[in-house]
Amino acid sequence: MALSMSDVDRFEAARPRLEAVAYRLLGSAGEAEDAVQETFLRWQATDVERIEVPEAWLTKVLTNFCLNQLTSARARRETYVGQWLPEPLLAGDPMLGPADTVEQRESVSYAVLVLLERLSPNERAVYVLREAFDCPHREIAEILDITEAASQQIYHRAKKHVADGRARTEIDAAAARRIVEEFLAAATSGRTEPLVRLLTEDAVSVGDGGGKVPARAKACEGALAVAKFLRGLFRPSEAKRAYVGGAPEIHATTANGEAALVAVVDGRVIGVTCLEVTAEGIAGVRSQVNPDKLVRATGRWAAADHGESPLHIL
Repeated sequence: MALSMSDVDRFEAARPRLEAVAYRLLGSAGEAEDAVQETFLRWQATDVERIEVPEAWLTKVLTNFCLNQLTSARARRETYVGQWLPEPLLAGDPMLGPADTVEQRESVSYAVLVLLERLSPNERAVYVLREAFDCPHREIAEILDITEAASQQIYHRAKKHVADGRARTEIDAAAARRIVEEFLAAATSGRTEPLVRLLTEDAVSVGDGGGKVPARAKACEGALAVAKFLRGLFRPSEAKRAYVGGAPEIHATTANGEAALVAVVDGRVIGVTCLEVTAEGIAGVRSQVNPDKLVRATGRWAAADHGESPLHIL
């Protein structure tokens, strides 16, 4: 069914919100874009004049498509090579969505996206719609074809699961740079003690190479173990430079609202490391080096004004 220009415009006006919902649900910018495109195709095939509340209809179609994707994603991740981590979004990416409240910012943090992987698809959907987009339980119930009481119960259960993870400290751009500078100085010092002092006792380091870039098959746990691993990871070598095609420049930024290091070679982002900062120290060091999950970051990096020089060149 052909859409009028006004119908197309109505969809395009909703696109940023739909992409932000889909990204939080799927943890992948590429999959989020595909989900929104699928929603558009269904919008195109529908008699839109009969739809009373287009935004609610689009959200329902998108959410249910994402729920199907989450169910199949669980099976795919069982065969994924190494650790699976979400696709990071650099500061200013519109897919990060609303950031007016603490809850909205928290819902898209890298640490929380990792925790959301532990939830069932329904728990994740209810949590995202309620926490990040302030959808009333009545609307969520209609989207998921459940009762309003069930939506409330699922939300409280999901929120408890997420709250059981370590709470992070809110980071602005200036604080993020200070944290990254201190972290990088410790990581490149050649000694473990400075890093151990920055980390929490139960700190964890995780890397996602997707089988395409070398990364630890298992998470590294404990401050001393993480410090030793990072000391080796940040040690410059000709072999590493030859592998990535040059000397990586390390920049400080934020990704998903967390302090982050971005490694860049000739304008190409080859790694994003998110630091989960808490009142006790750095609790998580999560590195995304799978090139398939860095395409959007590279595009964002190329379009942004980075201002200051790199912090370090490995």
